Amino acid sequence: MQVDDLIEQLKTKERPPLVLVLGTEQALFDRALQALRALVPPDQQTMNYASYDMRQTPVAVALDDASSQPFFGDFREVVITDPFFLTGEAGKGGPVHDLDGLLAYCQHPVASTTMVIAAGYPKLDERKRLVKAIKKAALVVDAAPLNQRDAQSAIQKALRKQKIEITPQASAALVQRAGGDYSAMVRELPKLATYAAAGGTLDEAAIDALVPKQLTDRVFDLVSAVVAQNATLAIGLYRDLLLQKEEPIRLNSLLVGQFRLLLQVAILSQKGYSQGSLAGTLKVHPYRVKLALQAVQRTSLASLQDAYVGLVDTETAMKTGRMDKALAFELFVLRYCGKARR
Repeated sequence: MQVDDLIEQLKTKERPPLVLVLGTEQALFDRALQALRALVPPDQQTMNYASYDMRQTPVAVALDDASSQPFFGDFREVVITDPFFLTGEAGKGGPVHDLDGLLAYCQHPVASTTMVIAAGYPKLDERKRLVKAIKKAALVVDAAPLNQRDAQSAIQKALRKQKIEITPQASAALVQRAGGDYSAMVRELPKLATYAAAGGTLDEAAIDALVPKQLTDRVFDLVSAVVAQNATLAIGLYRDLLLQKEEPIRLNSLLVGQFRLLLQVAILSQKGYSQGSLAGTLKVHPYRVKLALQAVQRTSLASLQDAYVGLVDTETAMKTGRMDKALAFELFVLRYCGKARR
């Protein structure tokens, strides 16, 4: 079930006794939990709403609470967060959990309680008996990351609810500034809505003025300049980042990661991997894969390998003190672009 479907169901006052919210899209995850919490009237939440972190509290405590009768209310809600024991994680240290007790509860949930299992993970360990029992008994709410198209559509829908339009160019610019991250776009909505006001329209200039570029986005601009062998632009972007107090070693490390991604995308795409399968295999956001595919089409595999090796050598020189940290990257760019031209 999608989060919007959950919200519509809750409007009918149909209260599920057991809910599993699963996924890593923080905006969707938080929205689902907020909608579920709103089921408990505000004046009853002190006595009839509780949340337990499984890193800190034994699950038996949450089960005792869930098995109790509501206090001056029709029902209670119990949320268990970070249930790492549903994943493949060993979970050394911390509290001892009564997983058999949780299994028994999920098979026979208390009617006067809504138990919410808040699992902010990409997936659970499907081999576990407990996971199978929860998925069989619970209303499963999908909070997985949205692809670019769905993210844009959701943002447009949210703005239209406030009677605000956004131009296609502005929508594309917002995706780029947020690195394709739906949750990052959602965090910008209050500011954008205030700027446009009801009945207004957001254009590309508004996005450019109001939404700052993320560091990863600025680093990708730098990568693109290096790939294009534009030494002047690359050094200019690098110096701008230094003026913004970014550390040279950290920037170089981010660049190494970006070129590693480009190499992986170039190699796997040659083997026939699609954009979707690349994102799943490399475990990166689909928008980053889309940008990487565009970048690798403008250069050769050998050139990417040269850049990657050069950046690794540059990082070593920085860390060992063989070269001035601020100048090391600039020397790499000049050597790389000069070699590429030859």
